[in-house]
Amino acid sequence: MDNQNKNLIIATALSFLVILVWFLLFPPPEPEITDEGTTVSDTQSADGTAVTPSAAPDAATTDSNETEPQSAGADVPRVEIDTPRLAGSISLLGGRIDDLQLKDYTETIEDDSEIVHLFNPVGGQDAYYALYGWAPGQGVAPEDVPGPNTEWTVADGGTLAPGAPVTLRWESPNGLIFDRTIAVDDNYMFTVTQRIENPTEATAALAPYGILARHGEPVNAKNFFILHEGAIVMSDGELTETSWDNLTELDQNAAEGARAEVFQVAEDGWIGFTDHYWMSTMIPPQGQGFKAVAKYDERRDIYQTEQVLPTMSVAAGQSAEVTTRLFAGAKEWEAIRDYQNQPGWISRMIGVERDPNAPEIDRFVDSIDWGWFFFLTKPIFVGLHELNKLIGNMGWSIIGLTLIIKAILFPLAYKSYVSMAKMKELQPEMEKIKERAGDDRQKLQQEMMELYKKEKVNPASGCLPILLQIPIFFSLYKVIFVTLELRHAPFFGPFQDLSAPDPTSFFNLFGLLPWAAPEPGSIVALIFIGILPLLLGISMWLQQKLNPAPPDPTQAMIFAWMPWVFMFMLGGFASGLVVYWIANNTITFIQQYSIMRSQGYKPDVFGNIKSSFSRGPREAKDAGTKSGRK
Repeated sequence: MDNQNKNLIIATALSFLVILVWFLLFPPPEPEITDEGTTVSDTQSADGTAVTPSAAPDAATTDSNETEPQSAGADVPRVEIDTPRLAGSISLLGGRIDDLQLKDYTETIEDDSEIVHLFNPVGGQDAYYALYGWAPGQGVAPEDVPGPNTEWTVADGGTLAPGAPVTLRWESPNGLIFDRTIAVDDNYMFTVTQRIENPTEATAALAPYGILARHGEPVNAKNFFILHEGAIVMSDGELTETSWDNLTELDQNAAEGARAEVFQVAEDGWIGFTDHYWMSTMIPPQGQGFKAVAKYDERRDIYQTEQVLPTMSVAAGQSAEVTTRLFAGAKEWEAIRDYQNQPGWISRMIGVERDPNAPEIDRFVDSIDWGWFFFLTKPIFVGLHELNKLIGNMGWSIIGLTLIIKAILFPLAYKSYVSMAKMKELQPEMEKIKERAGDDRQKLQQEMMELYKKEKVNPASGCLPILLQIPIFFSLYKVIFVTLELRHAPFFGPFQDLSAPDPTSFFNLFGLLPWAAPEPGSIVALIFIGILPLLLGISMWLQQKLNPAPPDPTQAMIFAWMPWVFMFMLGGFASGLVVYWIANNTITFIQQYSIMRSQGYKPDVFGNIKSSFSRGPREAKDAGTKSGRK
């Protein structure tokens, strides 16, 4: 067998072995269920509008206020939200932030597409909202705290906008006064200040909380292994991701009839829900402990995350307040990085400085699903992001990133291709050794090793660049699939969304005819392949033709089919990934051809192409038989 082909087979097998071993040695951490002796009380009726947590661990144990939740219909008074990037409203029923739209993003690339809806009121499809309140502690009756259906009034402000906060107010039957001031910035961060005034003659103990509730699994959930969707918790530097399916499989909490996972955060953390491109996250004051809860109520099919802050004792005639934040928007790396306010070394190299006046959010950038190869996905994304800012086109940025990656790996590639060229020169000597050794395998191996040592050739050196390219390929695939920056990113012509499969095919003459290509993944789409997968297959095929076909007919058949198998396999992948693979194959072809020629070996590309068409299977078999007799 040709040694380069041996190397390719060995490298492919080893790469899959490395990935398998990685999965076995570093499996995803199993969710840990902790019981701190506290419960999360359920106050929902049949429609499941809201959930009120119990008081914090240091509060007296009292049941939450039982209410009859109502849907936030069109007749409920609302406060409008209007910012440069957000639109929506706040329902005065419960003071819920339950109507939120992302102005900069549409559902599809069509001109008439609707903008993305992140939050939706109860009673409609995909209900999803944020709710704040107080859990009663010692000396406070359940009816003296605002519940999910409390009717708030506007005490100050009009439309919620940057620099124009809104204050809601409610007074309890026994005289406690609750204010909730909501502010928003130019991006996606809400600041929620909850204040209580106690004009009574008794001390009031209460625990402030925040809730994110989702009714049912999101209709657009991908449920794809490479992407995390569901609950996400940062607890003192430890990130925990719990998918929708895993939330439904948590241990049953007998006290509340729901499945719950409880985290006692000592200092820094946050909790929320993450989708493919969007996220909502509650962020308590950093440096302060709190209880974080991820739960699923199977009776009402409601997913929920909670933040419960320590109980506050408010003496008679005194007041107290607590300020938390809510991120609700797109998972834009720059925005999330700025909120984290802790740029890494790469960011500092490109001039990103820390703002000393901004509050930090511990490891907020990790809310983006970088995966297990984060040490590769993060720098790859930063490089792609900066190239896109410079070039202004994500397709050309992917090609530019490919050039940079190939340049970094060039020293290894050079050694590999030099070794391949020397192996070609040694082919006559190797054939003589095979003739002398005959069936003596031990003698054959000994003489081969002596030849390699004498000529200073390492036959395994061709594997290393391929092995290094495997994790890079997976990391780039992760970046292209997961990060928002590739969503609806145009390249040229018909390629207006590099996160989607190739929109061209034989069916529409590669975009020349005015109708869409077949649905990706369908049988028709496999038959009528797009232009990018076709170019991918051709580039792999040409790369193979740098070397003659192996004499063994089985090997020759495998290698002959490999480019076209990959063409159909990758045809349904994101077109940005296929662009990378085409560019990578093209650059690899040029590098290998140039280096092998510089070492005195001239690859006969056209001759190999001609022989692959002129020699049939029988001839290949005969050639293999003759080769074995030499």
